[in-house]
Amino acid sequence: MSKWRDSIRIVRHLTVFRVWNVLLLRISFLSTRIFSRPIHLGLPASMSIEPTTACNLGCPECPSGLKQFTRPTGKLDLDLHRKLLKQIDRSVFYINYYFQGEPFLHPNFLELIKDAKRSRIYTSTSTNGHFITPEKALEIVDSGLDRIIISIDGLTQETYEQYRVHGKLSKVISASQNLVAAKRERNSHTPHLIFQFLAVKPNEHEIPQVFELASEMSIDEVRIKTAQLYDYKNGNPLMPENERYSRYKRQSDGTYKLKGNPGNHCWRMWSGSVSTWDGSIVPCCFDKDASHVLGSVQNNQFKEIWKSPVYRGFRSAVVNNRSQVDICKNCSEGTKVWA
Repeated sequence: MSKWRDSIRIVRHLTVFRVWNVLLLRISFLSTRIFSRPIHLGLPASMSIEPTTACNLGCPECPSGLKQFTRPTGKLDLDLHRKLLKQIDRSVFYINYYFQGEPFLHPNFLELIKDAKRSRIYTSTSTNGHFITPEKALEIVDSGLDRIIISIDGLTQETYEQYRVHGKLSKVISASQNLVAAKRERNSHTPHLIFQFLAVKPNEHEIPQVFELASEMSIDEVRIKTAQLYDYKNGNPLMPENERYSRYKRQSDGTYKLKGNPGNHCWRMWSGSVSTWDGSIVPCCFDKDASHVLGSVQNNQFKEIWKSPVYRGFRSAVVNNRSQVDICKNCSEGTKVWA
């Protein structure tokens, strides 16, 4: 019931223009696949907006946690955010306020949510759950945030900290309890609470139990996520033994490769975009270090960037030979039509 309610909530953020825009995106994406050349109509239906690159953890496969970014650490300016919203809110009805970093380290994070809700946009975020006190949980519910993904990634401190370095599982549990309590106090169905469990070798044996814990705590949904590993060809200590939970498949020579064959197409290049904290526009969430900046909303209108020769050129590169685009080489996503 909770998942259906959440899906219905997304649909309720549609307008006539937004529906028409999604149809244009789908038609042009399917035409691109049929004719093997980039045909692009419409404006983005979804966005990821980065509140901050700062993070309190040191996760081993995350450039934010490892402090390995070449781009500067910072936080999204409220005025810049409002400027961007005005340029995208006619077509965009879903914003994920997350890219890199921990969103709740932004001192005015919930103001971003309130601004988006005033534009009738469905809002989501992802958190490591270390900063959600009972008071903050009530503020989150009152902000109108529609969905929050809580990274749990282990059911004991020993397994949890093997990936979530410097993290405390007890804080994640407390944050989750605070959110459930705040929703009950406000008699609210939002935010939709999701336990996200990143499956790695140290914690894969706990996967069945995370569903039990979620049920006991009244968490709305559980998602098991496969881990993106940078060094995977010859195996990796974090790679799950159960291949069901891995993005990579063992080959006959003992090496590993990415599962599936994504092909020369990517729905994300048609349907959405990503803005970093400083307003730089990058193709998707796999460009974590913003190595493919397609423009900046500090200098240009978003629509100009979306339709620019640079953006068209990146889409063409994906359509012509996706396997040669660096950020696509370790990507198993972006091929399914988003809805």
